[in-house]
Amino acid sequence: MNQIEQLQEMIDESHNIVFFGGAGVSTESNIPDFRSADGLYQQQYKYSPEQIVSHSFFMRNTEAFYEFYKEKMMFLDAKPNPAHYKLAELEAAGKLTAVITQNIDGLHQAAGSKNVLELHGSIHRNYCMRCDKKYDAAYVKNSDGIPKCECGGTIRPDVVLYEEGLDSVIIQKSISAIANADMLIIGGTSLVVYPAAGFIDYFRGKNLVVINKDTTAREVGASLTIHEPIGEVLSKICC
Repeated sequence: MNQIEQLQEMIDESHNIVFFGGAGVSTESNIPDFRSADGLYQQQYKYSPEQIVSHSFFMRNTEAFYEFYKEKMMFLDAKPNPAHYKLAELEAAGKLTAVITQNIDGLHQAAGSKNVLELHGSIHRNYCMRCDKKYDAAYVKNSDGIPKCECGGTIRPDVVLYEEGLDSVIIQKSISAIANADMLIIGGTSLVVYPAAGFIDYFRGKNLVVINKDTTAREVGASLTIHEPIGEVLSKICC
């Protein structure tokens, strides 16, 4: 039995699948990741990407933050790829109960997924730090320099920056979803970023699958590991 057939068999026998995904899910939508050979961390900037997307850098060098953020992290023309669509199909079919994502691009929702837990927030939600008025991604992307609210306050994206904690409600929902799943698919993530990477330790179900082009940073005792692009793999699965 080949790996796709194995994966199909596991999905067929499961009724409460949870997907835990990272940047590799969106690279097939032409959104660069951070840690691969040609990812953002391998490129040369005046400051490291980790510095730029930190809370302290945002507060101190807001204009430089937005210059990087708008160019390298906001891809408003990106479209969902076969991985996003297949996960939405699995949810619609009653097989998949939650998508837990480290991505901030909103592509899971664009593909039709309903129960998406965004660990690191979303580029599509932005708010004024002074009056809390909400703004969409296009307003931020198209603004000159630092996006400003009509009240004069600075707008910031509802994304979790380095040095900031994850939302406690999202954490609890994610852990609960994983703990109750009978199948966990980990896709497109190197399992480097904590605390998110530690959530998978709560899985007690039968089938644990890793789909990632590169090896992950930690061994998770997977029943099945597939080193292929996730969109290619999931596009071969039937619901």
